[in-house]
Amino acid sequence: MASLTRRRTTLVGWSFILPNFIGFAALTLVPVVAALALSFMEWDSYSSPEWVGLANFERMWNNATFWVALTNTCYYALGHIPLTLVAALGLAMLLNRPLRGVGLFRTALFFPYVTSLVAVAVVWNMLFSPDLGPVNQFLRAVGVDHPPGWTTSSDWSMPAVILTSVWRDMGYYMVLYLAGLQTIPAELYEAAKVDGAGRWARFRHITLPSLRPTTFFVVIMLTISSFKVFDLVQVMTEGGPGRSTLVLSQLIFREGITQGRFGYSSAISMVLFVIVLLVTLIQFRLQQRSER
Repeated sequence: MASLTRRRTTLVGWSFILPNFIGFAALTLVPVVAALALSFMEWDSYSSPEWVGLANFERMWNNATFWVALTNTCYYALGHIPLTLVAALGLAMLLNRPLRGVGLFRTALFFPYVTSLVAVAVVWNMLFSPDLGPVNQFLRAVGVDHPPGWTTSSDWSMPAVILTSVWRDMGYYMVLYLAGLQTIPAELYEAAKVDGAGRWARFRHITLPSLRPTTFFVVIMLTISSFKVFDLVQVMTEGGPGRSTLVLSQLIFREGITQGRFGYSSAISMVLFVIVLLVTLIQFRLQQRSER
């Protein structure tokens, strides 16, 4: 009887897990394994795959465009992650107060995250227009005679993409930080006030340590999204001007879908996967050290 109950419980558990596992295997695990195998082959989808060993990786190593895309991806990540983190935390602390209409402000700040990314990119391209855009008109009004060209400039195109991405993403991570802030016991702040701690001391010794798990999760999510960014760059700049905003995901798309070099694009995707995996593992290791 006990074994029958245990078997029934096991089957019920598998019935909950199996649909998700099948979806993961069909949509994630199998494509990743196929891409790994394809990275060692030459295939244009019209002929049979041909084994070429490490030729795709050697070609990648000697390709200047790959290094430009890798540098641009790191540039984007180093700008997008800290700016979004600071903006989200600042907004969360600002809106974690009993203000009139606070729900409306929270909704308004979260709304860009669920808005069509194409619409967001088109609107921000108009805002960053060098001649007629409101951003440069404001800069001229405050005394900047030669404002940046933004998406038409090789030097300012990536900062424009980063600012747009921060504006779009900060509302989502603000909600995560709000949830974390509301789990901090109010008694901690009251005790700190009694001891004479100021706002900065309370923020440094109570808020930040209490938000460490939330911050760790936010950093992981931001890191993954930053390294695989594609759609925003594709719509705003298409990797230009020149190669100033070309990122790895876009290079994978060009080589695979546009040029039909599926073996080479799979090799690039494997490198991107390894980079994200290593960065994530390093973050996990640092988190474990900080908790000891």
